[in-house]
Amino acid sequence: MSLRSPLGRARGHGSAKAGVHHWWVQRLTGVALVPLSLWVVFSLAGLADAGHAEVVGWISQPLVTALLLGFVIAAFYHLQLGLQVIIEDYVHTRPLQLIAQVAVRLGAVLFALIAIVSILKISLA
Repeated sequence: MSLRSPLGRARGHGSAKAGVHHWWVQRLTGVALVPLSLWVVFSLAGLADAGHAEVVGWISQPLVTALLLGFVIAAFYHLQLGLQVIIEDYVHTRPLQLIAQVAVRLGAVLFALIAIVSILKISLA
């Protein structure tokens, strides 16, 4: 028999840990991606007939570089958060779940770093 209350026994277990933070960050990145995605789509559509030098000049503008970096960071972080939830919900084998979580996180970081380095290389060239 335990002298702890049901609440005391439940603390630190299950979904009461960091679920709210995860939910808020996923919503915030989603909200940030709406205007950033619209801006990227319309900007790239406007550059459809542009040459290489014109596109490099566009990316080299400080505001454009900052917005592209913000888009890449928000997009890959949002992707990682969403895939994490999908893996938690649909992969029921613990070792496979862990492998999938690590692979998703490493993949998101790797591709985000590639995109960031590419944008910075073009911008600073």
